[in-house]
Amino acid sequence: MQISANLGFLYTDLPLPARIRAAASDGFDAVECHFPYAHDPAEIRDALDATGLQMLALNTRPGDPGAGEFGLAALPGRSDDARAAVAQAVSYGAAIGAGAVHVMAGRSGAAAGAEASFRDTLAHACDLAAPHGMSILIEPINTRDVPGYHLTSLEQAAGTIAALGRDNLKIMFDCYHLQILQGDLTRRFAEHLPLIGHVQIAAVPDRGEPDAGELSYPRLLRGFREAGYRGAVGAEYRPRGGDTRAGLGWLPTLRAALGAP
Repeated sequence: MQISANLGFLYTDLPLPARIRAAASDGFDAVECHFPYAHDPAEIRDALDATGLQMLALNTRPGDPGAGEFGLAALPGRSDDARAAVAQAVSYGAAIGAGAVHVMAGRSGAAAGAEASFRDTLAHACDLAAPHGMSILIEPINTRDVPGYHLTSLEQAAGTIAALGRDNLKIMFDCYHLQILQGDLTRRFAEHLPLIGHVQIAAVPDRGEPDAGELSYPRLLRGFREAGYRGAVGAEYRPRGGDTRAGLGWLPTLRAALGAP
């Protein structure tokens, strides 16, 4: 399995192009990020080309964080804003060779029309992404960290995908969020494998390095591989000590465990 550095949380003392180079230097196979839009895409593409890493995914803009927004796609009455965020992400992603865009659903609070809004935005996103060979990802996110978030279970995500019937719409299987939301990750992963486009990891419950807490990632990821997963695993965690490099002891340990038959 490729192991990807999520640059939204890792190497945050560096500008984004330098984060890409740091991730390559430390042995990551790929990178992903949250919101790269403050940087000229040519800068990011140059760093990717220089290191040979691919940007696996980026997020749509969250809206106005100061107003508590955490995505726009499922917010009734915000279709124009949601579509603009999608268009920006797909255009930026295509410019840097990204593989996918995570369309953030947002805090709908179960408002009437939220799922219809979400599906309409996703259909538009899939249409925009398809000519670039890009996937669209949707991610169940736990409501302890993000109260009121629209998408909160694998089954809900699978239902949305089934309703739209788009081949390039997939699930972001974030082990941290899904352990908090539902648990039973090995079985749930196998049951939804055809719909899973990307995996992310972090310790539960502190979201630190994936080497402690409730989940044994060597065992869990071996189970994913045995189920047939051949995609990448994104390290989306917050370093406990604040220094990414000081906490990377988990990386060779996990690689060694996954290298075993």
